[in-house]
Amino acid sequence: MAMALAVAVPFPTTSAATTTARPAERPSALVDPLIGTANGGNTYPGATLPYGMIAWSPTSTTGDQTSTGAANGYQYDTTRIRGLSLTHVNGAGCNPGAAGDVPIMPFVGNVTSSPSADTKDAVYAADFSHADEKAVPGRYTLGLESGAAADLAVSKRAGVADFTFPSDRPANLLFRVSNSLNGSEDAHVDIDAAHRKVTGWVRTGAFCGRRANGGVNNRKSYYKLYFSASFDRGFSSVGTWKDGTLSPGSTTASGGEGYATGADRAGRGSGGWVGFDTSRDNDVRMRLGISYVSLAGAEANLREEVTRDVSVADVAAAGARAWDRELSSVRIEGGSTARRQTFYTALYHSLMQPNLISDTDGRYWGMDQAVHRLARGQRAQYSNFSGWDQYRAQIQLLALLKPTVAGDFAQSLYNFAQQNGGVWDRWVHISGATHVMTGDPSAATLATFYAMGVRNFDYEGAFDSLVRQAAVPHPDGLSDAGCPGQCAGQRPNLAQYMSSHYAAQDVCHCWGGAAETLEDAVADSALAKWAKLLGRETEAKVFTERAAYWRNVFNREATAGAGYIQARRLDGSWVTPFNPASDLGFAQGTSATYTWMVPQDVQGLAEAMGGREVAAARLDGFFHKADGSWSVRGGDPLRYDPTNEPGIHAPWLYNALGQPWKTQATVRQVLDTVYGTGPSGLPGNDDLGTMSAWYVFSSLGLYPQTPGSASLLLGAPLFPAAVLDRSGLGDITISAPDADDSHVYVDAVRLDGRPHQKSWTVAGLTRSGGALTFRLTEQPNTRWATDPAGLPR
Repeated sequence: MAMALAVAVPFPTTSAATTTARPAERPSALVDPLIGTANGGNTYPGATLPYGMIAWSPTSTTGDQTSTGAANGYQYDTTRIRGLSLTHVNGAGCNPGAAGDVPIMPFVGNVTSSPSADTKDAVYAADFSHADEKAVPGRYTLGLESGAAADLAVSKRAGVADFTFPSDRPANLLFRVSNSLNGSEDAHVDIDAAHRKVTGWVRTGAFCGRRANGGVNNRKSYYKLYFSASFDRGFSSVGTWKDGTLSPGSTTASGGEGYATGADRAGRGSGGWVGFDTSRDNDVRMRLGISYVSLAGAEANLREEVTRDVSVADVAAAGARAWDRELSSVRIEGGSTARRQTFYTALYHSLMQPNLISDTDGRYWGMDQAVHRLARGQRAQYSNFSGWDQYRAQIQLLALLKPTVAGDFAQSLYNFAQQNGGVWDRWVHISGATHVMTGDPSAATLATFYAMGVRNFDYEGAFDSLVRQAAVPHPDGLSDAGCPGQCAGQRPNLAQYMSSHYAAQDVCHCWGGAAETLEDAVADSALAKWAKLLGRETEAKVFTERAAYWRNVFNREATAGAGYIQARRLDGSWVTPFNPASDLGFAQGTSATYTWMVPQDVQGLAEAMGGREVAAARLDGFFHKADGSWSVRGGDPLRYDPTNEPGIHAPWLYNALGQPWKTQATVRQVLDTVYGTGPSGLPGNDDLGTMSAWYVFSSLGLYPQTPGSASLLLGAPLFPAAVLDRSGLGDITISAPDADDSHVYVDAVRLDGRPHQKSWTVAGLTRSGGALTFRLTEQPNTRWATDPAGLPR
């Protein structure tokens, strides 16, 4: 039947490049920043630009001033806020997550007590309704039940706000300088009434610093955020506070909150307020710039980016144009409005990071806690690297669509490593090494960038540095500081690993020995591929051998019926009792999930399981319940979990097992049931665009094969046509005229007009562009791309 269909249905005679015009609707108009703000997505709805430094968004409260309703300050179901904060991180999972610096609160009423003493946020916070909230790319508007409202728009490092107040009640703006999401070591505010300015800073950091699993290790400061705010009118009153003491008329205050939570921190902190006479004019305009370098840097950023007479509408229009340019890197055609909205919001979330930390003059705060300038040829210093998450999808999408940004990001991470004694931290926040998660994602990330054609970074120096980290033991590798969630060692107990060829659970100084072994094997595979591309044969041989160390934690007899990845002790014995539903030896996942985390050697994994047919049958059981129904929404420790990274590649493994039609069906099931519109439209933590990047790739019918490679796996596109418009590189056009809700399966593919019998592409498409044409069908074609000689390795 499949063969008859293949003969009867011709391919289109034109390509997507000739049939697809730019959509009449602007991509930014399809973005809903509220997607992911519920259901644990941990996105934020506020105003930000692509890769921007400033992200102006609410800090919510559930009645505890030392916490919020969500990891990044906003949760859709929490409708009370204590300020509009200047910095955020998209979708990080720690609660509180990171940043949320300098909440600015429009307050209706007289300031009669210290806002820091309002520990339950009973007085100096306000409720709101979503009916009075509007979020679009680059602009955020919110009306409060108090009668105050805020309209915010941003450039990359600055912003402008219109605050409106009732004309018959006191109007104030509170600058809660110490009240970052994780607290603060110190903070300072100055009020200059003569020049209608408020300036200050907060010294903070402590990403994941309150978590039980290693958080104490991270209760430290590693950046200072400076701000400078100028107003279009004078102040009618001023004042400051510190801890429980209110000082009306005062113009300066200092004091941090510490990094504890609850009663250990309640009532501490400092800030200031400015009041306005709104009896005749109830609108207050504020221009604000930020910097991680200095107050002068914040003011220079403001001068450069937001001129004195600019309006919120002007800045918002420029922001929308910036987002349209970025989002137009992928132009899709067809599909329902809901699908297009989901797609462009996912692309929006994918391209929110990395985040700019360098000023307009090229200076930035480094990981050695000193000021640096951009490296030669570097355009920007970026940060916020959720490596363990991003190296699986978001990094590849960035390299594919924005290679220049990817190169600057690679150079940024290398700069940080040089400032950090040669150590590449796996989770970098602003200028801090936080050590969060496990493995060596920097190796996988930079190797992927290079493989995909990114060259605008010191790739020789970065390669040598990452090889040293992977080959030369570091004293931190013998430390249990921060373990299990934030272990200091980036290659923990490396000497033991190189001797035993696996991370021993009892002496690994890591989150979990089995997970660490798999992560390091992936990283080493990526280094091996990079070494081959560089002509470094010695390193290529060494790391190719190390890429196979995953085999040393695969126990063929883990259960009576099947082998699994399992943790081992130093003496070689398996850690028992064993249960594939257990996370013992793993990091944020179970053995059932991690057993599939061998993307660099799927054929080897299949052989260890008993062959491709056996592996495919096991994969069937990973996505289906015993009765055959789908199980792709998470919650079952024995099955697929779309909310976390170790298994997100698993739907695509069928391609390598010779059953690509099952990849097509499984991916479509996830796209249709796990993602969508509305606040709950993401399956879990977006993790700096990772889950969103999964959606973007999958809906295009593409997915990265393995870190360190430019090869892409092929699935069934969701849209009839798409163009990946890559400035300076060849475009990739995707044509699938029959794409709709029922045409789920691939019947045949052409690459640059020639029949393509493989379920994957080599590096040429990624690096140079090309045209993919899909013929889709409603029934699976069980013959296409099944030749054992042509399967992905």
